[in-house]
Amino acid sequence: MFAAGSVALVTGGSRGLGKAVALDLAAHGNHVVINYSRSEEAAQELVSRIEQDGGSASAVQADVTDESAVREMFRSVRSEHGRLDVLVTSAGVTRDRHLVAMSGEMFDETMDINMKGTFHACREAMRIMQHQRSGSIVTLSSASGLDGGFPGQTNYVASKGAIIAFSKALSYEAAPYGVRVNAVAPGFVETDMTKAIPAKLRETYASRIRLGRMGKPEEIANVVTFLASERASYITSETFIANGGGLG
Repeated sequence: MFAAGSVALVTGGSRGLGKAVALDLAAHGNHVVINYSRSEEAAQELVSRIEQDGGSASAVQADVTDESAVREMFRSVRSEHGRLDVLVTSAGVTRDRHLVAMSGEMFDETMDINMKGTFHACREAMRIMQHQRSGSIVTLSSASGLDGGFPGQTNYVASKGAIIAFSKALSYEAAPYGVRVNAVAPGFVETDMTKAIPAKLRETYASRIRLGRMGKPEEIANVVTFLASERASYITSETFIANGGGLG
């Protein structure tokens, strides 16, 4: 699925969907650079786990909202590995609140991490990938960015919808350089974010999914790895929805 020596960077890779993606990419032979903001211990534990399983990984700290920090992270990747074959933008947050009670800070923080963080990472990745004239970028959006999400998520939905539009626009710029850009829009998945939802409400939501359950992070990772790989060599500018049939 990947050429020997392939290098992948996963933002927000120490937990949640990012962790599952990092594990899957490593299992398919990539050296995985795990980006984290604050959870250094979790990132190093993940590196150790990948290495124990026979894979290759490293961890690098950078707040994706910090332009200079992101630039330095990609410089270090290029300096150490000489290339970047895959970028997965997984760093994200939710700050749910009904609009009338939502502060400007809550809106800005969600947009900064989810959307602006994606912008920072994609821009620096493109500077490497267009030079080597190859690469694959997979952005993590959400089915909420397409269907409107749940009450209290105007900021989150806005950020995830923006990621989808951003990814499609970037794909047009990237294609002449042999770089593919796709988005993955997961539905209701078992992560730390969804664990914060009361159990009864989670059960209600799950019952409305056509497959009758929440998704597993590994199931989303499978989609991301496929899109990042050469098996998806003729796919770009698409948004792949993985939501078990959606909430109907």
